[in-house]
Amino acid sequence: MYSSGEIPVLDFKATVPAFLRRQVSLHGQRDFVVTADSRLGYLEAERESARLARGLLAAGVGKGSRVGLLAPNGPAWVVAWLAVARLGALLVPLNTFSKARELGWMLRHADVQLLLCVDSFLGHDYLARLEETAPSLTAAENAELLLLPELPMLRRVYAWGDGRRKWLAGAVEELAESGDVPEQDEGFLSRVEDSVETSDPMLVVYSSGSTADPKGAVHGQGSLLLHAFNLNTFRGLRADDRLYSPMPFFWVGGFVFALLAAMHAGSCLLCEESFEPGRTLDLLEHERATFVTGWPHYGKAMADHESFAGRDLSSLRGGNVYDLLPPGVAPEDPELRANSLGMTETGGPHTMYDMTVDLPDSLRGSFGCPVPGLEHKLVDPDSGLELAGMSDRSASEKSAGEAGEICVRGYSLMQGLYKQQRDSVFDEAGWYHTGDGGSFNEQGHLFFEGRLGDVIKTGGANVSPREVEVLLEAVDGVKAAHVVGLPDPDRGQTVAAAVLLKQGVELDGEQLLAALRDELSAYKLPRQIFFLGENELPMTDSGKIKKSALAGQLQDLSKAGRGGA
Repeated sequence: MYSSGEIPVLDFKATVPAFLRRQVSLHGQRDFVVTADSRLGYLEAERESARLARGLLAAGVGKGSRVGLLAPNGPAWVVAWLAVARLGALLVPLNTFSKARELGWMLRHADVQLLLCVDSFLGHDYLARLEETAPSLTAAENAELLLLPELPMLRRVYAWGDGRRKWLAGAVEELAESGDVPEQDEGFLSRVEDSVETSDPMLVVYSSGSTADPKGAVHGQGSLLLHAFNLNTFRGLRADDRLYSPMPFFWVGGFVFALLAAMHAGSCLLCEESFEPGRTLDLLEHERATFVTGWPHYGKAMADHESFAGRDLSSLRGGNVYDLLPPGVAPEDPELRANSLGMTETGGPHTMYDMTVDLPDSLRGSFGCPVPGLEHKLVDPDSGLELAGMSDRSASEKSAGEAGEICVRGYSLMQGLYKQQRDSVFDEAGWYHTGDGGSFNEQGHLFFEGRLGDVIKTGGANVSPREVEVLLEAVDGVKAAHVVGLPDPDRGQTVAAAVLLKQGVELDGEQLLAALRDELSAYKLPRQIFFLGENELPMTDSGKIKKSALAGQLQDLSKAGRGGA
């Protein structure tokens, strides 16, 4: 068993209402969330979320209600989350990349009762997308009480923007205004907030698993607030920092490691609705960013931008986007800085190390040590039996590097998976089996070896191969499809597909992608499609595809220039 330290102790009740009151008292006049064209301070966030919270109360939302949120990063998203969490309701952050099929599945599975959404974003009409998801919306006669066979729990939808539909209950701004009450009644919200407990569930975060359907991880108020505080000790954010992150708030990484992290420190969070290298550089330069977090390919895109050489980014003092850091701050060898390993189910990173320290070459490629308060063990992936940990052996028996499946237990774990029995999620001792493989050395540093299953991790997102395979195989003329992840220096992995066509059928990669674009988020689309014959597929004696062998085969074909979109 591997662990490193005790759980830290917060000096306030670990609920969002108490947390917000504390941070406003300390940092009320500071910027909280800033984009290129909007600015929200801590005090303003408290006032605006209180108005919306009262409006939600008037609309029937209370503790345990499930509120969907479909919006890009920015002040509106933050105010909506705060309003929902102040009531003890359960927020369901929805992926703005989702197509109608994906969106409808999550709304149904999460039993969303009230939805807050933008009318459009980046050219996508979300109101039309909702109508595609639930065609009966167009015939709905009572916007205050929707009764939809496709979404049986959904009762009301409120939207930001100019889009209008008869089935909309109104604009989000109107919802907030409906909560304006006489001064003597404003104390009611405080009484509601006082009923919120640390153990109350706060988020249902969806992330693709190893099957075609996503999984909804339920996280509590206290566990996520504590975890964000704990993770901040590894990078030393201060109240005068201005942290940039492109990670979407609807994923755990953006929510915990950016939004909650900035809030704990009293920092300003710089974010944007979408990434564009030149525009993002404008934001970093104008707002004097001090920390930059994100994915390596974002840093590379900005460093390759034609204007980069003339930019003043001297304010940067830290972060993991090393291409942007000035000399003296950027590591000479980025591979000697520890990575971290995390997942939706663990509330973000569960192993980490000081991000400012250069490691010895023996730790090159390592993924940190267990986050204080979390325990790890390794089990044999076939038998499920625990492998002997370093603390379980005598000095003469110790031989680090024994690999197995990584299991995690501790405070930051999800409360469970929505609509799944607890005993199907955790083992009898409360361990979560991650499906990741790795080993620990004598000092407790983790060496991650990859997914034991098939899940593809690309650019910070999880992709279920089976979800893509099912849609490819639904294309007329496709006999079979097998999807794997191929190594990529910037994204970690990219999605690749081996496709077997029916006899006499002629299709090209672009035709297949065209069939997928309306069904899949952009990050799930195969970046390479290989057309193989039946005798080219590596199969077991029982007729099953050998995914690891196929990945190696496609990687060789890619290097040889065969295969494309």
